Amino acid sequence: MKNFLALSLLLLLNSCVTTDDYDLPDLTIIEPEFTGNLTSIKAVKGNFDFSTGEVYTFRYTNTWFEAYVVSSDLAGNFYKKLVLQDRPENPTAGIQILLDDNSLSSTFDFGRKLYIKLDGLSMAFSNGVLQLGLQNRGDVVAIPSSMIDDFVMRSDKISEIVPLSLRIADFSSDLNNLYIRLNNVQFDRTLVRENDLYSFASNIADQYDGARELESCETGETTILSTSTYADFRSLLLPSGSGSVEGVLTRDFYDEHFVIVLNSPEKIQFNGERCDPEFANCSDNPEMGSQVIFEENFDGVTSNTTLNSRHWTNVNSSGGEKKWTPTLSNGNRVLRITAYNTNESPLEAWLVSPELDLSGWNTATLSFDLLAGYDNGMFLKVFVTRNFSGDPRTTNWEPLDANIPLGPSGAYLSNFRKSMIDVSCLGDKIWIGFQYLGAAPDKTTTYDLDNFRLSGN
Repeated sequence: MKNFLALSLLLLLNSCVTTDDYDLPDLTIIEPEFTGNLTSIKAVKGNFDFSTGEVYTFRYTNTWFEAYVVSSDLAGNFYKKLVLQDRPENPTAGIQILLDDNSLSSTFDFGRKLYIKLDGLSMAFSNGVLQLGLQNRGDVVAIPSSMIDDFVMRSDKISEIVPLSLRIADFSSDLNNLYIRLNNVQFDRTLVRENDLYSFASNIADQYDGARELESCETGETTILSTSTYADFRSLLLPSGSGSVEGVLTRDFYDEHFVIVLNSPEKIQFNGERCDPEFANCSDNPEMGSQVIFEENFDGVTSNTTLNSRHWTNVNSSGGEKKWTPTLSNGNRVLRITAYNTNESPLEAWLVSPELDLSGWNTATLSFDLLAGYDNGMFLKVFVTRNFSGDPRTTNWEPLDANIPLGPSGAYLSNFRKSMIDVSCLGDKIWIGFQYLGAAPDKTTTYDLDNFRLSGN
């Protein structure tokens, strides 16, 4: 009986299974079929005439281009647009296409290969980058959701996008809309203080976007990480270490400077220690002294002559004319500096205090108030010297850990930001230097200085 069952089972298996049934399924990806010729993103962009700035419309070309998606609206940091580049690795050109759909990532996910039909599309230069869409008078608008399939063909292929490793100094318009990586960078120290951490885009100064300055640990060069105030991660606090950032390289809304836009906060990998300079500082918990050693609130200072008579040094060290300027702000006299509307690039302006005599004091605390406005980057630093030569360029300066404010891009903050620094251990005589290093037209943040005071016990 057992032999009969075994024989029956063997016959059953042989009758149901053939060798052909063991063949692997066909895993070949079938690319979409279309009628027309293929071109490149670089060739597409070459049609735009920057000298006229006129919208360019593609007609009767029978042409498509292939591209890879490098943006994602999953976290809300991109809205109704796809950023496309020509290759998944070592890309050479990128472009944006406007699509009237607020959940693009569900269909056009990161790394997805697409084919874009050009005929009927228009191209315009907007917010510092080239964008594709439909022409609406003198502008280009998003393709309606009902028409997206007429212009965008989705491949089944999803590629690994290898970020293009760049240095901040490498940024150029040719690299706009590419997915990049910055290595060995960190956020400006002012943004990640232990008791005053900034979020990505939910602080009082943030209007439409949060602009957070990144600095290179190798060169000191800076750029801006831009986050939409509608992003899901806008309220997350900035990481305080150093490391790498991956995102799309593009321009800010006003086309004033380059920015990096994240697909998600996980693309910031700050696992290293910070690379801050060694600040001149005598304690981490300074307290105001009970007596005033020196004080200047700039009341009555209406000209540089008056400022000089009070032994302040106010110089332009870059060969231009712009200096710190006495200004009346909301009825209050302040000193103001900005590169806006100056045509000076770079603009290096120094304001140096009179000699501050600390001899005979057990403690000495420096304090001052700063206000920022029309912010497009942090361009102010504060230093101390024990031997001022009379020329900031020939003086040996040590950096101070000042509390540089972040301001809104289109207005001023309503409140000044105070810095308090213990300078008790720095010697009998010191000078404080405020260095503004901006440049027209894209590094023009305005700063106001008030209530400079040295107190002690």
